[in-house]
Amino acid sequence: MTETATRSPFLAAAADLLGPRGFTTDPERIEGWLTDWRGRYTGRALAMASPASTQEVAALVRLCAQHRVPIVPQGGNSGMAGGATPDESGAAILLSLRRMDAIRRLDAEAGQVVCEAGVVLQTLHEAAADTGMRFPLTLGGKGSATIGGLVSTNAGGTQVLRHGTMRAQVLGLEAVLASGEVLDTLTPLKKDNRGFDLKQLLIGSEGTLGIVTAATLRLLPAPVGRATAWVGLPSIAAAGRLLARASRTLGETLEGFEVVPAHCLDSVLAHLPAARAPLAQRHAWNALIECVSVEVDDAALRESLETSLAGAMEEGLLEDAAIAASETQAEDFWTLRDSISAAERALGPAMQHDISVPVERMPDFITAAVPDLEGAFPGTRAVAFGHLGDGNVHFHVLAPAGAVRGQWEETQGKAVSARVHDLVTQWGGSISAEHGIGQMKVDELARLHDPVALMLMGRVKQALDPLGLLNPGKLLTVPPATCA
Repeated sequence: MTETATRSPFLAAAADLLGPRGFTTDPERIEGWLTDWRGRYTGRALAMASPASTQEVAALVRLCAQHRVPIVPQGGNSGMAGGATPDESGAAILLSLRRMDAIRRLDAEAGQVVCEAGVVLQTLHEAAADTGMRFPLTLGGKGSATIGGLVSTNAGGTQVLRHGTMRAQVLGLEAVLASGEVLDTLTPLKKDNRGFDLKQLLIGSEGTLGIVTAATLRLLPAPVGRATAWVGLPSIAAAGRLLARASRTLGETLEGFEVVPAHCLDSVLAHLPAARAPLAQRHAWNALIECVSVEVDDAALRESLETSLAGAMEEGLLEDAAIAASETQAEDFWTLRDSISAAERALGPAMQHDISVPVERMPDFITAAVPDLEGAFPGTRAVAFGHLGDGNVHFHVLAPAGAVRGQWEETQGKAVSARVHDLVTQWGGSISAEHGIGQMKVDELARLHDPVALMLMGRVKQALDPLGLLNPGKLLTVPPATCA
């Protein structure tokens, strides 16, 4: 035990509770978890706790409440809004759920799986596939994102068009409250009218109301057919019309519709030397379309997709298209899409925005917002890419040439984000579609969100976490003790 732990009653008690595998004050062991994935936020922590069970989480939370020690829950540390990073005070403990990585039960016949919070998304995908099932949510960070983090942020991804966000996948939940009590709603019921659906309150609350320790999730039969196409388009308006047409002609087989502007594809091809452009010519916009079916095979699904695209070409909606001839080629298409964030980050400083507007308005929003931002901030480059099918794009504004990373974001970058968020609000949208608020957008949420909604969230926070110990400084700006 360190000298610090010997001096502090809390640290000594926590070390005794969790043991050397579950508790550390060693700066070298903690350091790698104190900076968020984007590298924008770095904090300090009193210690890092890594409990191995729900019971240990509950006991630790009770200990933290007794000693008034704040708690910052963390999963795979792959969040985009700084929601799992402690502040600079060093007063909080970092609560890692990564040791809680058991798949407690998988019932393929019932279409259900019970996962602990630390289960990595890719691990769940593989476990489901072994039983002929699948978990219908995926994203670029599937190799590090954990179930607890996905639930806490109500994550989205590339299959929301058909299957919905994480909120739609959660059938039951287990969570430790600020009091140390355990809420257990893991048993799923088709019909249950016993008052509030408390699990839905916790989903998307970013660890500010409770610490998710396990979840019952739905599984679907693995598809027998898959068809993937990369489409070249003349404009984002054409992409919107193609989406509407594909929804009509492909029906429920349409699972993904992603848009990629030429700039993003160019960036990825430069970032990944082995990657190749799917089409011979460069196009102003590209769409990645995926269809799956549990009833028809690959050949039949490809034929259906080809017929749909041929009709769209006759209508002038697309310029060229390539349908993947194999699983490998389909995965190559998706690698191009999933590598955009990393490729754009390599170009230099940028302000990244995770926004949504009504699906039918998104093409018009992009058409209006890009020149607005570039005109207001000369030298910047605005790019939008992502989930057009569910009205959510990642709207990045790249800094002018020569901007210094870390400085530009804190100066002109803040004004850029404010203008983006103002535009989104004017168009009836949301400043956070799937990444959460975290600490990155907490002030903007307070500035732009409905004041009645903010008041109600503050009251819920005060009721469930009156000491304000759960993930302080995230989601809400008003300390619970001063909430109305």
